[in-house]
Amino acid sequence: MPVPSADFKKALQRLSDKEKETLLLRAARRDAELYDTLRFELLSDITIESVFEETSDRIHELFAVGATGRLLNRSLTKALQKATKEVARAKRVTKDKRLEIDLNLYILRLIFDNYTGQFDSVYGGFYTATARLAARTTQLVISNLHEDLWLEYKEDLDDFLSQLHGRNKSHSLKFILPRELVLPD
Repeated sequence: MPVPSADFKKALQRLSDKEKETLLLRAARRDAELYDTLRFELLSDITIESVFEETSDRIHELFAVGATGRLLNRSLTKALQKATKEVARAKRVTKDKRLEIDLNLYILRLIFDNYTGQFDSVYGGFYTATARLAARTTQLVISNLHEDLWLEYKEDLDDFLSQLHGRNKSHSLKFILPRELVLPD
């Protein structure tokens, strides 16, 4: 991403309000993420909760529509990849770390409520991607949230992690999958 130069900033300051508005509207029409960021920053009715609802609806749609076909395991893996991109986009728009964790947990709940049968497939991509998401979410809770909030996420994360460890494929993972979210003493 380019860093605006001093000359660019001076030229921007010389623009009239009408010219700035025109320039901003043109940029927002070209870049959907910029538009969403501006909506979040400028409109009072766009909140963290509404961004969560919009993103979770898109994630649900990815799994409902995208996870079909003859090679279900592969389409689930692709849906999971797209879902994590949606989470990253929501985080970039809002700059809210807790939103990222909540959306990751939404994805994990969706997977564990509907698609755990695919963990036993001969193809390990979906299991590995889910395990990686669970490990990443556990790490995000530890690194981004205050210790008082960890208890709120412990039960769900411990359940997901124990289910993942209960599968034979957990021994062949190429990364460390935690067994539980360890609370501080």
